[in-house]
Amino acid sequence: MKKSVMISILLFIGFVLTACSDDGSSNEESSNSEGENKQLNVSLAAEPVSLDPNAANDGNSLYVMNAMYDTLVEQNTDLEIQPALAESLEQIEDTVWEAKLREDVTFHDGSAFNAEVVKANLDRVLDPKIGSPLAFLFDMIEEVEIIDEYTVHIKTEYPFSALPSHLAHPGGHMISLESIKKDYEAIENGEQPFTTINDQPVGTGYFQFDDRSIDGEITLTKNDDYWGEEAGVEAVTFRSVPEDQTRVAEIQTGNSDIVYPVNANNVDEIDSNEGTHVKQSESASMTYVGFNVEREPFTDERVRQAIAMAINKDEIVNGAMNGIPIPAKGPLAPTVFGHSDELQPIEQNVEQAKELLAEAGYEDGFETTVMAYDTTTSDIATVIQSNLQQIGIDVEIQMTEIGNYLEVTGNGGADMFVGSWGTVTLDADYGLYPMFHSENAGSPGNRSFYANEEVDALLEEARQEGNNERRLELYQEAQQIIIDEAPIVPLYHSVLLAGLRDEVKGFYQFPSSFPYLRDVTIEE
Repeated sequence: MKKSVMISILLFIGFVLTACSDDGSSNEESSNSEGENKQLNVSLAAEPVSLDPNAANDGNSLYVMNAMYDTLVEQNTDLEIQPALAESLEQIEDTVWEAKLREDVTFHDGSAFNAEVVKANLDRVLDPKIGSPLAFLFDMIEEVEIIDEYTVHIKTEYPFSALPSHLAHPGGHMISLESIKKDYEAIENGEQPFTTINDQPVGTGYFQFDDRSIDGEITLTKNDDYWGEEAGVEAVTFRSVPEDQTRVAEIQTGNSDIVYPVNANNVDEIDSNEGTHVKQSESASMTYVGFNVEREPFTDERVRQAIAMAINKDEIVNGAMNGIPIPAKGPLAPTVFGHSDELQPIEQNVEQAKELLAEAGYEDGFETTVMAYDTTTSDIATVIQSNLQQIGIDVEIQMTEIGNYLEVTGNGGADMFVGSWGTVTLDADYGLYPMFHSENAGSPGNRSFYANEEVDALLEEARQEGNNERRLELYQEAQQIIIDEAPIVPLYHSVLLAGLRDEVKGFYQFPSSFPYLRDVTIEE
């Protein structure tokens, strides 16, 4: 029997999506006339790692790609799943989802969007030859079957209630079939996967790729043939501005219309400046300090627990972060399905930390390093450095740029590192499975290289469980084990801070941290 009820990311009440209004979007309409001939300038902290949706899962890449690509289904600003390139997504059997596709969509290269394209995209992200770091999002998919030109059946290995939210993730962005074919041809000729699409990305989004300069500036122009509501400005340019204070200057002088992120210690400066303000939005992210549990002395959980006891989260939140974030008990933010207030964190206790270190054979402490990649993570690392001196651990802070940070931590080359993870789907499966399941060690998300058979089993059971109450129980149990064994120390859940010129209207930022730029206009 067909199951046919509306699905909400937060509640996961049911599993069917049906078309909304005339363009499949329930977001508020905005007047494009205000944005005619206007260009939006956005400053980010770093260049994207890639513009191929199957290649990168870092924030800066996703911020740019979200404007160029569409997914089968998407989150609206009420954080509900709604139709996008699929007019409907229906669970017709326990392990079969039927997607009926829009028939009025073309890619930026003029090619058609259809069932063949959907199959090619989902097959590609799962292709071992491609080696996508986002394959974990879809590894429950066994087959994508073309039913007719605009209908596909997505067959899963087991019932997976979170599939719609995974399809809404940027890893499910649809790339043109011609681009996919070119990438495979390039691989056969000896090039690395993802190179072709990164150089010339082709999606169906409200903006389309125009140019990338030598210094990394990326310009997108409005897609006049967009299937939905058109963008409110004619073009958007993304620039990499790594220094926090330089981003502040960019928005104060008007060189940038939007800057993200804003360091918490710069909020008052931007708010007090005439013509600029900081928009604060709730997030689904966690900032943490991670350990490579395969490296001595972090192979010993007593060492990790001791460090967790020595870290003063209040000092980080109120000192380094200007009192803005929410101290974290566990890995999942309050916005995420699976968050629990019943978790018991490791509390600060310097004397007990010293005792644990002595038990582990480090009564005189040891030397180690912590890796950071920007001002915020450096500020956090400085507090941690000071905290750990109290228990005899001498920490050297290693600063690097984000690309190298991702490579080194993904390859297991760091002792300790300050990191963050955004639960983009707002479901615990994405917040826990990539970060803590042993299969995802390294760049997919588990940069601690943590492996616990019980945690693996709990996460696997939870992603196959259809009853939400039972899922919550499983996730709480898994989180408590993770907290107790301390492969990471959750520090805080961010409040998203974006700097805006006052004339920028219609800006919205999802808890995932992704900016939604379609409705942005610039008023005189």
